[in-house]
Amino acid sequence: MRPSCFLLLLLASPALGACVWQTPFAALSTPTDGRSSANRVAHVPATVAPGGAAVELNGAYRLDSGDRIRVVVSGQDALSNSYDVNVGGAIEIPTLGAISARGLNTTQLSGAIVRRLKQNNVREPHVAVQVETFRPVSIQGGVANPGQYPYVVNMTPEIAVGMAGGFTPRADKSTVIMRDKNPDGDALVPAPLSGPVRPGDTITVMER
Repeated sequence: MRPSCFLLLLLASPALGACVWQTPFAALSTPTDGRSSANRVAHVPATVAPGGAAVELNGAYRLDSGDRIRVVVSGQDALSNSYDVNVGGAIEIPTLGAISARGLNTTQLSGAIVRRLKQNNVREPHVAVQVETFRPVSIQGGVANPGQYPYVVNMTPEIAVGMAGGFTPRADKSTVIMRDKNPDGDALVPAPLSGPVRPGDTITVMER
């Protein structure tokens, strides 16, 4: 396909309503050296594409502790800043105090800030909110360097394993265990290496 045709397809695609930067992991699905995906994953570069953290995940992303957001209040430079969602699930904005962010998407949080501004006698406030850094992903078990790693767009357990230095010799390379958060409490469920990972997830690689 010629580059010009590829560009037209990109512009016409409704799935690209938000600015999504590609991550440098596409090579995982295209083996060129005869090795299996499980063996090649250790060689994936642990890098994040520029601007990748600003993707809004189709507008469905719910904020929680560990996220860092950018708030821009039109005409209020003192309030426009980056804020961390604290352990209590709130952001602290000068003169406005604590505003709950946990469980809200960026549009809902923007509305909550607007309401607080109106309570403080700010007329017709305009607020934009964007995720600046997603909360990290934890990976543990049979990987070379277990710990927390930055979330990247379109992340999978396979990518997370690569960021953690690859599998240990005794690792089970077929599936991983994901901690699934739900209203009834956390549950541990098996997941394929190609499955989706969400910000804040915990991934466990079992060992034989």
